[in-house]
Amino acid sequence: MREYTVRFEDLRFNLTELYEAMGYGDTTPDPMTIAESVSVIREVRGWAHPAFSFFIAEGELDNEKETLTIKETNFQIGKIISRQLRGSEAYAFFTATVGQAFEEYQERLKKEGDMVKIYIADALGSILAEKTADLMEETLEKELIQKKWKHTNRFSPGYCGWHVSEQQKFFSIFPVFQPCGIRLTASSLMLPIKSVSGIIGLGTDVKKMEYTCGLCTFEQCFRRKKRKH
Repeated sequence: MREYTVRFEDLRFNLTELYEAMGYGDTTPDPMTIAESVSVIREVRGWAHPAFSFFIAEGELDNEKETLTIKETNFQIGKIISRQLRGSEAYAFFTATVGQAFEEYQERLKKEGDMVKIYIADALGSILAEKTADLMEETLEKELIQKKWKHTNRFSPGYCGWHVSEQQKFFSIFPVFQPCGIRLTASSLMLPIKSVSGIIGLGTDVKKMEYTCGLCTFEQCFRRKKRKH
């Protein structure tokens, strides 16, 4: 298993992405919100400690049963994901997180009762978690060059018909306990909350596609929200 820490500066996001995540779409927030956003970003630099990990394993995909079996662990991934993983020769399991300190920063804002900063920080945390996962994907791509493999999109428990309760099985097959310091609650919520986990299909005959939001019924998906703008 590979585990990496990430510098805040390497996450490569911009204010436009933050405003979109906050619900502004293509419009520009008022000057006060812009100033507060810049202030939160400046503060978060000292609180965000991004990290990601991944390992690669062979598995058996059953498109009829819509399952993926890894290390004798069976995942009910559903129709959408099983179709997207067709042709995979192996699978990358990954985690990515903004870190525990960022969650402590959010708790501090809640105690201070600054609702504007709380909202900005929540949106920013989601972006940073996905940007950390993007860096994981870039690192994975470099490892695939020698095999001349490509990869699929990344898919997470709780999305595209894969029930979030399968996080428990997902984390159980990692070579280390609490990869990147991420732990699960009894209800399968990841802590720190601003964390991402999932699988990616690997092989010579797979490809990364546009996320087919029209096939998915999860209205709260961050990718669906982005496509609405």
